[in-house]
Amino acid sequence: MQSVATEKTLKRVQANRRSPVRRRQRAGMLFVLPSVIFITLFFIIPLVLTMWMSLNNWPLLGTSRFIGLGNYQHLVTDTVFLNGLLFTTKYTILITPIIFLVAFGLALLVRQNIPGVGIFRTAYFVPVIIGLSTASYIWIWMFNNQVGIFDGILRLFGIPPIVWLSTGIGALFAVIVMIVWKTSGFTMVLLMMGLQSIPTELYEACRIDGANRWAELWNITLPLMRRSIALALVLSVIGSYLAFDQFYIMTQGGPQGQTITMVFWIFTNSFTFFKLGYGAAMSIILLIILLLISAIQLYLLRDNT
Repeated sequence: MQSVATEKTLKRVQANRRSPVRRRQRAGMLFVLPSVIFITLFFIIPLVLTMWMSLNNWPLLGTSRFIGLGNYQHLVTDTVFLNGLLFTTKYTILITPIIFLVAFGLALLVRQNIPGVGIFRTAYFVPVIIGLSTASYIWIWMFNNQVGIFDGILRLFGIPPIVWLSTGIGALFAVIVMIVWKTSGFTMVLLMMGLQSIPTELYEACRIDGANRWAELWNITLPLMRRSIALALVLSVIGSYLAFDQFYIMTQGGPQGQTITMVFWIFTNSFTFFKLGYGAAMSIILLIILLLISAIQLYLLRDNT
C-alpha cells in the first residue's frame, strides 16, 4: 500500500511539474498563431496557387487548361524573357555596389554624435519616404532635355542638351541615379546601426597599437559589420531584381525594349497579354533565382564567430 501511495505521489509531482511547461507551450503557440495565419494566408497559399497556375494555360477570362511544364519550356525560347533576365542581372550588378558605397560613406559621415549631425541624417533619409512612382516622375522632369535641371546646367557651359532617356545607356544611367538617390538613405541607416554597435574601445586599442584608419576599417569595422552588410546587400539585390516601377514610368521598357526587366515582362504578359499562367511560371523562376542568390550571399557573408 505504501509503495502504491508513493507511486501516486510521484505521478502527482510529475504532473504538477509538467503543467507549467504545458501552459507555457500553449501560451507560446497562441503568440505564434497570428504570424502562422498571416504567413499561410499571404505567402504559402498564394505561392501554392502561383505554382499551380504556372502549370496551366490560365487566361484572365475563360477556363484554364493543364499543360504541365509547357510554360517553362516556352521560357527557354522567349528572347524577351532571356534579354530581360540578362538586363536585370546587369542592372543589379551595377547598382548594388554603388548603393552600398554611397550608403557606407554617408554612414561614416553621420555616425558621430556631434551637434547638427541629426539634420544631415534626416536629409539623407528623406528620399526614402518619397514614393517610388513620385520619385520617378520627379527625375523624369529633371532629365527632360527642354526644362530639366541637368540640361539647364549643361546649357550654362555651352553644352547642347542631352536626351537622356532616348538611348539604352542613357536610360539605364538615369534610372541608376534616381534609385541611388532614393534608396541610399535606407541602406545608410542599416549600416549606421552596425557601426554604432562596435565598441569604441576596440578603435582605441587599435590606435594604441599604431594602426591607421585603413587598418581600423579592414580589421575592425568591416568584420564586425558582417551581419549588417549581409542584410543590406541581400535587400539591395532583391530590390534590384524586383525592379519595375522606375522602368515602367521612366523608360516604359524602351528604347526598343532595351530596359525591360523580368518583373516588367511578367507584368506585361499577365495584365496586358492576359497570360496569367505564363506570368506565374516566370514568377516562380524569379523566386528560385532570388533564393539562390540570397543563399549564396548569406553563405559568403556568414558570421563565423
